[in-house]
Amino acid sequence: MNSRNSMHWAGLACAAAIALGACGTTTQQGAVGVNRSQLLMVSSEEMNQGARQEYAKILQGGAQQGALNRDPAQTQRVRQIAQRLIPHTGVFRSDAPGWQWEVNVLSSKDVNAWCMPGGKIAVYTALIERLSITDDELAAVMGHEIAHALREHSRERASQMKASQTAVAIGAAVLGVGQTGASLGNMVAQVTFNLPNSRLQETEADRIGVELAARGGYDPHAAISLWEKMAKLSGGGSGPGFLSTHPSPDSRMKDLTEYAAKVMPLYEQSRKR
Repeated sequence: MNSRNSMHWAGLACAAAIALGACGTTTQQGAVGVNRSQLLMVSSEEMNQGARQEYAKILQGGAQQGALNRDPAQTQRVRQIAQRLIPHTGVFRSDAPGWQWEVNVLSSKDVNAWCMPGGKIAVYTALIERLSITDDELAAVMGHEIAHALREHSRERASQMKASQTAVAIGAAVLGVGQTGASLGNMVAQVTFNLPNSRLQETEADRIGVELAARGGYDPHAAISLWEKMAKLSGGGSGPGFLSTHPSPDSRMKDLTEYAAKVMPLYEQSRKR
């Protein structure tokens, strides 16, 4: 089912689910002012459990193939950036700094990075090497991916999957969403790797990402130079990996420029500490 139809069913389900408390927002607004009602039919506990299962499986496979944290200096670099970003996740949700964060580097030819529910992060070596990425640009990538986890976009897309499986009339009972065993990990893998983020989700991640970077002492304008590198790498297209095809390049650049400027005082303040 395409994204538009999924969002349509999600809207119907959300209207029906309000009385059951299945709609809400997962974060505080922050300086960038992200505030949108989300369909949340699947629980955080389910998503986090599935993420732990899937992440462990990926790390095990990477270790067996000799692709897990192969370069200690590279791994340390990525983890140090994460350590500067993670404390500021509390601006958006008070529980996030206490998540069981994990940060690893996987040797791969894919230009990509992601953050699963609950703070399970992976950065691919090709992203670092093919882009000759700076620390500021790497913080932009990681801030963007962390933002997806803070906003629980995977949980929202999983809820949209549930909504699309049945017609939910206003006032009707919502479909049960209990998951057990390996199906939890499969669900997280599906929404992490196969289902694209919507335009709204990508825009939210862009905006929260530049704020996290700024608060962590990284130049938020690096998100713009990162986008330019990614677009060039893809021949002027939307870019691979974490850069979704939904927002047009022009609109994304305009939005990033506006919000990078908006959080510059936070960056300047962080540089004084």
